[in-house]
Amino acid sequence: MSDGLFEIQSDNHDWQKLDGKFKHNWVEENLHLENPSSKHTTTIGTRKYLGKSILNKRLILFIIILSLGLVTILSRSFYAQILRGDYYRDLAESNRIRIRPIVAERGIIFDRFGKQLVQNIPNFSLSIVPQDLPADKTKRQEVLVKLASISGLTEDYIQNLLLKYKNYSYESLILKDNLDYETSLKIYIESSKMPGVLIEGGTKRNYTFSNNQNFASSTMSLAHVLGYLGKLNDQELEENHSSGYLVSDNIGKTGIEKKYETELRGIYGRKKIEVNSTGSEQAVVAQESPTPGKNLWLTIDLGAQNKLEQLIKNFVAIKGEHRISAIAMDPRNGEILALVSWPSFDNNLFSNGIKQGDYQKYINDPNKPLFNRAIGGNIPSGSIVKPVIAAAALEEKIIDANKTFLSNGGLQVSKWYFKDWKAGGHGITNVTKALAWSINTFFYYIGGGYGNFTGLGVDKILEYMYKFNLAQKTGIDLPGESAGFLPSKEWKKTTKGEQWYVGDTYNLSIGQGDLLVTPLQAAVWTSAFANGGTIVKPHVAMQISSKDSDIEKLSFSPNKTNVVSSKTIDIVRQGMRECVLTGSCQLLKTLSFSSAGKTGTAQWNSTKPEHAWFTAFAPYENPQIVITVLIEEGGQGSTVSMPIARDFLNWWGKQYLTH
Repeated sequence: MSDGLFEIQSDNHDWQKLDGKFKHNWVEENLHLENPSSKHTTTIGTRKYLGKSILNKRLILFIIILSLGLVTILSRSFYAQILRGDYYRDLAESNRIRIRPIVAERGIIFDRFGKQLVQNIPNFSLSIVPQDLPADKTKRQEVLVKLASISGLTEDYIQNLLLKYKNYSYESLILKDNLDYETSLKIYIESSKMPGVLIEGGTKRNYTFSNNQNFASSTMSLAHVLGYLGKLNDQELEENHSSGYLVSDNIGKTGIEKKYETELRGIYGRKKIEVNSTGSEQAVVAQESPTPGKNLWLTIDLGAQNKLEQLIKNFVAIKGEHRISAIAMDPRNGEILALVSWPSFDNNLFSNGIKQGDYQKYINDPNKPLFNRAIGGNIPSGSIVKPVIAAAALEEKIIDANKTFLSNGGLQVSKWYFKDWKAGGHGITNVTKALAWSINTFFYYIGGGYGNFTGLGVDKILEYMYKFNLAQKTGIDLPGESAGFLPSKEWKKTTKGEQWYVGDTYNLSIGQGDLLVTPLQAAVWTSAFANGGTIVKPHVAMQISSKDSDIEKLSFSPNKTNVVSSKTIDIVRQGMRECVLTGSCQLLKTLSFSSAGKTGTAQWNSTKPEHAWFTAFAPYENPQIVITVLIEEGGQGSTVSMPIARDFLNWWGKQYLTH
């Protein structure tokens, strides 16, 4: 070793320090580095400037990586903004934009003279939108705890509601309805810091003339005609959600509200709103106005409805609670002027969300006030069906107006005796006298025959009963109608395992046995004798209109026309007129105008009173009204049902025949 010079040998590499500079002999690559101060040029085998070469490699690698990154970013941006732009845009907007329904104003219902029968009054409800609840479980639970506290509901109830309607998370779920203004304001303030909780304003139905002390005239019996609204049940939600119904919507449950739900409901609008972090509305971005529901005018005469109900209430006050049906109808076109099913109910209780205790009272009442017995009750007809039997016999020429039979108290068939209602009978009887006095013996003859006389027989009786619309629905525009029932040979053999006897035909001929009819059916066949043989289609809706359209008169074509000849109709009408002039309907003689009628007393249980029927039409020459009254287990039709009909006709005549 000497100054400025040393040598190191390792692995074929020869390093030397010369003048403070390193010299590297790289044997394998034949590289030579010499003193830069030397005049000789520097050579690097196959490459020049090793440092620059390394720098270029790194730069190229960096550029490649940078390029790949840029390509990836641009590709993702293209995918997100171009290919899936709409999706991500909607997803982003869903965090701040909501579509809220605008409930349409439900149509108003009027009576035939324009008297308003329902109102839409303001209503506030506490609601929850699951979509806007906090995503964080802890914060979500805090909201539900506070919500339970201010609403008075349990946490379990709210959790179960959210679980039940988990597929409708974007819709508001009503937790508590019918809040007063003060309560709504208080909850509104408290809910301002609870995401997903809101106070919603809307309307609820108020039935103006129901059992409400705020109104001078209470017509509770309108409940069966108007019906009521209620929240959608699970089945209704499934059936109607695709048509625009919401989880918390109301829908017509019974009566007119149900039958004309589509027309009354209207079409909901929508508004697109911007919300804050709690789901509260901040601004309206866009809005589509709702289309109000159509208004509906009924055939119901509110005055007639109120009068008929009051007469029934008076009877109940004297005789005690009974199940009663009464129908007043125009026989010319089937328009229902009044329809009472008693006892009735307060439909405002249902509109407000009926309490369990009130509902149980209705359900447990043996007289079934929720049941519309005027159109759904199946009752033996008693003698009011005798005009149909008489028409069948006349039409089949089994008898004519002059044919007579001796009524001496009844008919003996083997060991059975089929009695008349009057001991000793009524003597020589033709068809008009038989109708006037409801003489059973005459109808035994023409129905089942006796001795050498051949009657209609059960098959012909059933044929004509079908013609007069028995055992068939009338098609009234109210839900819950029953078709009644007609017994037959086949039915008896199948059901009771017995053959049909002549005694069964006798019973059918006078409206006894297994025959079942509704009060509405009785009013319809009475109308056929009043109008000349047309089976009208009864209805309670008359006309409909919207804000932007003229009033549309609704059309209801008759079910049948000319069911029997005009000659047959005239003879039966004479018999019903004789009932007023000389027979069992003479109470109607006190009216200031002519009328015709038929009494009926239906035996149905050996230990209970008979059903009391009465049906009539007036004026006799030009009938404009039919009245049918049934008092179940009331006794004799001539003594309990006819007075109600007479008093109603007396009121009606003073209202409409003296002007």
